[in-house]
Amino acid sequence: MASTSPTRHAWRVLLGLLVVTAVLFGINALGVYVFKADNDKPASSWTPELALDLQGGTQIILQAATPDGAAPSADQLTQAVSIIRQRVDASGVSEADITTEGGRNIVVQIPGAASKADRARITASAKLEFRAVLYTDAPVNSFVGEDGKSTPYPTPAATLEATPTAKPTNASDPAYITPKLQAQFQAFDCNAEQESNPPEDQPLIACEFDNQGNAQAKYILGPMELDGTVINDATAGREQQSGQWTVNLSMNAKGTKVFGEISQRLNANRIANLSPRDQFAFVLDGKVISAPVMQAAILNGKPSISGNFTQESAKTLADQLKYGALPLSFTVQSSDTVSATLGSQQLQYGLIAGLIGLGLVAVYSLLSYRALGWVIMASIAVMGVLTYIIIAILAWRMGFRLSLAGVAGLIVSIGFTADSFIVYFERIRDELRDGRSITGSIEYGWERAKRTIYIAKSVNILAAVVLFILADATVKGFAFTLGLTTLIDVFIFVIFTHPVMQILARTRFFGGGHRLSGLNAESLGAVRGAEIEYRTAETASKGRAARNKGARGEAERRQTIAERKRAEALTAMGSKDAGKDSDAS
Repeated sequence: MASTSPTRHAWRVLLGLLVVTAVLFGINALGVYVFKADNDKPASSWTPELALDLQGGTQIILQAATPDGAAPSADQLTQAVSIIRQRVDASGVSEADITTEGGRNIVVQIPGAASKADRARITASAKLEFRAVLYTDAPVNSFVGEDGKSTPYPTPAATLEATPTAKPTNASDPAYITPKLQAQFQAFDCNAEQESNPPEDQPLIACEFDNQGNAQAKYILGPMELDGTVINDATAGREQQSGQWTVNLSMNAKGTKVFGEISQRLNANRIANLSPRDQFAFVLDGKVISAPVMQAAILNGKPSISGNFTQESAKTLADQLKYGALPLSFTVQSSDTVSATLGSQQLQYGLIAGLIGLGLVAVYSLLSYRALGWVIMASIAVMGVLTYIIIAILAWRMGFRLSLAGVAGLIVSIGFTADSFIVYFERIRDELRDGRSITGSIEYGWERAKRTIYIAKSVNILAAVVLFILADATVKGFAFTLGLTTLIDVFIFVIFTHPVMQILARTRFFGGGHRLSGLNAESLGAVRGAEIEYRTAETASKGRAARNKGARGEAERRQTIAERKRAEALTAMGSKDAGKDSDAS
């Protein structure tokens, strides 16, 4: 019963691998057949997405604008490039190309067709302001005058009072609403172009819009009390009760303190029924994205923005807020399709190189390990399937794009993967040379090999992480695929290769030590027999030299240094004992 336990365990592990593979294909199938992108195309695909160098994409040229019309400084352009790159390439693997051109232009090249969310990430200033609500009303599509007919929006009279009669005590004080501000609010057209950089120390008239761009509400807001610089992190998520998408913020120490004081004030207004002065507006580039009622004091610095968000728009806003507002405003000068810088021919060359490398690994494995070479090839095949489907899922979930550098990382991983199995098989053969049975050699070899492999793969992963962090964007794809395949390599080694070896050990071909199995003890030149007696290579080959001429040479090649020294020492001891016996006689 005990002898079959490892086999049963191996079958259960392989079944688990099958389940994991099915789940991965099922996840990608949801992206292909259920979920849709903003352009109504499937969110995922059964083929990996290619990067700019292999597929081409969209080029957007942005021109910077300064308040005084002067050329922007080099530092401002550099900062803008850094922010745009972080927004577009939030996962670090989309292989976008962002450069400056001339004295005021930024050229952005992204793989594939640019979606609305991509354009929003690139062009939006993303200046976030926190303002208290002073007054709100429903927007009107046209102004109705005293004659009861639709007339143009009136211009507030210049003689109206614009200074508060009493000095406001806080940003929620209705004293800010002067006769002139009230007239401006009445005449404000939500469909007109909004001011993207309003004065921070003055009240603001702004509108809130739905997903279709229709105005939903019009507000008079107090002066800005906080801005987006207090945000440490921003993430998109679903609200548990309503299921709506929200943007969750995490503030620094200053933001936590100030927002806590603001929330206490607004919560007190709610308790006193001073609506709408219990509302707090999140204003992005002059537009209200949400103006919720403050239900309680928020003292932990982690408010959330709720609004008419989809998953994509919530993720876009979170990326914009996380990486900060652009130091300049930009206008889109042009948006064109660009061709691949390398093209499909280079991809074909890369794939051919990969196939050649795979073929060489197969030839070496079969020559060195006989039938065990097929275990190596099967492991690489399973790894290839998992890598392929994971890359397809990452293209959907993370925007991963496979560049030529990424293809190079996949090719290099073939050799690294074969290394793991070679270390394992050599450990098994060492145990066979020591006189263990095949099943025992597989278990003992596993215990000795896995530690070596874990250490080696840890070094590979560390190198990939350092390269990903420090290298140029064009090399990140190589580092990413190298790190990914290393992790998959370890996974396959544990959940496929070892269980397969446990099962093969119970078969007649491998378990019986067939000469073509790669596990034949005689062919390996075992230096210790079943009696646990060390023998020299010459002694071990006596009596069977006629039927196995190659065993002696194989034994000499395969003996470890320790085994050779011990065999020589035993031989020398035997010679001394023989000499003593001769002297005694």
